[in-house]
Amino acid sequence: MNTFRAARPRVLLTALAAGTLLLATACDDTAKPAQDQAAGTSAPAAASPAATPAPTARPTGEADPALKPFYGQQITWADCPADPKAVQAKIDTSGMRCGKLHVPLDYAAPATDAIDLALIKYPAAKPDQRVGSLMVNPGGPGGSGVEMVEYGAKDFVGALHDRFDVIGFDPRGTGNSSPVVCYDDKQHDALNQLDEPLDPAERKAAHVKQSTDHAAACQAKSGRLLPFVGTRNTARDLDVLRAVVGDKKLNYLGVSYGTYLGALYAEEFPKNTGRLVLDGAVDPAQDTLDHGVDQQIGFEKSFERFAADCVANHADECPLGKDKDAAAKKAADFLDGLHDNPLTTKDGRKLGRDLGWTGTMSMLYGDEKTSWQYLRVGLAMAMKMKRGDVLMAFADDYNGRDENGHYSPMEESNGAIGCADAARPAPTPEHAQAAVARLLAEAPLLSKGVTVADYSEPGCAYWPFRTPEKPHTVRAEGSAPILVVGSTGDPATPYASAEALAKGFADATLLTRVGEGHGAFGKGNTCIDRALEAYLTEGTMPAAGTRCT
Repeated sequence: MNTFRAARPRVLLTALAAGTLLLATACDDTAKPAQDQAAGTSAPAAASPAATPAPTARPTGEADPALKPFYGQQITWADCPADPKAVQAKIDTSGMRCGKLHVPLDYAAPATDAIDLALIKYPAAKPDQRVGSLMVNPGGPGGSGVEMVEYGAKDFVGALHDRFDVIGFDPRGTGNSSPVVCYDDKQHDALNQLDEPLDPAERKAAHVKQSTDHAAACQAKSGRLLPFVGTRNTARDLDVLRAVVGDKKLNYLGVSYGTYLGALYAEEFPKNTGRLVLDGAVDPAQDTLDHGVDQQIGFEKSFERFAADCVANHADECPLGKDKDAAAKKAADFLDGLHDNPLTTKDGRKLGRDLGWTGTMSMLYGDEKTSWQYLRVGLAMAMKMKRGDVLMAFADDYNGRDENGHYSPMEESNGAIGCADAARPAPTPEHAQAAVARLLAEAPLLSKGVTVADYSEPGCAYWPFRTPEKPHTVRAEGSAPILVVGSTGDPATPYASAEALAKGFADATLLTRVGEGHGAFGKGNTCIDRALEAYLTEGTMPAAGTRCT
């Protein structure tokens, strides 16, 4: 459940260039080019960015009289509704409880409108040893905290579940918490089927048109929500939840984008922090373009390590030849070739270049002990047998499409939250040129065809409003000590981001996992698991410089 919406390598370079990759892939108006080019899915012209003002600032917290109805509410916990997916996966949810949290839509005017957030609670297994609640967020932006607890309950079994009520919530604008909606399922399928143009001029024209159409579609269906789905408002929701469940201090586990949520919480409410674990960290001070470049390079390196491992250690099932130094290029050439020679899947859809790369890269969130084995199978089926169903299934899972063709709200909420969090101006020619030079030098396979022209527009250029949020160092002066966790082979949130986040905090310790894959929680690393348990249950911080192999 460690989700972080990384760019589809190479086919999302216009999004990366436009600065829409803050945290994950920010605006869907640019972050999903395969969706930006569908014919017959255009919407009315987008509203002027000035038409919808950004939310105004207002002090928040329990001391604000206007927020007392929210801080004073009581959650009605009840049995969770039946979930066919959980039943099919044989997941026991019988002990879990579900509820709703009522929060202001706009914290600047809390009496004007409100929304409900979906909650789930996995009550402490040993109530007599209970520390309190542990709030969790799996990443995204747009990932479901409810699903993290429901489907990932096994990751908490042991000391964490013994001593905490593990509570997940769907952040505002996501899941079952007033989700942002822009398209229906058929439109999603049509958009995902189309490959980004290879010609730079055609790519630019398609990007402008479809980005405009996308912003208008989201404004038409979810315009009321768009100015208020940013992470700072979610951090305020988190403080309401902390108080309502009776915790004086917030205990929190955030993975990937969830580290940004945790960082903003510590910035907004430093005196309310308890024990915060931020795993798979994002650097909130990093320029969005530079973050996207680092992420692209991270995926290239992971892709190369996967390919070399495939040839060296799994020759009997590896479709990438016998030369480990040429293996990654062989896979990349095949995936690029899907642009002109797509594979037809059993349900009649076409696995083109963009979906092929999406499915491939999604498997790099894991490591050689988990998802890499499935990627070997998927590539072998596609390259040797011309069957794209396995890679398509990987892409579907990443895109939130279930076996019935229904899409989760994550794609739309991912973009909306990103544009509510940061929108940078167009890069200078020098910055754009430097970004292209780095990509071509350090990620040539995933950056094929990128040009400076792809970087000419500001981030979220066609979004209906402008956010005041900007990248910045989070100090969180006065907070409790924070534990930041980074993995050396993390492609989605490179290790340097964890180093920067920990260094920026006034009081933080960095814990390192040496290994592949995104995030450290739930990876089965005993050293990491013990360190997290000791910190969360007892407040014992690992020694500075601790590295877990």
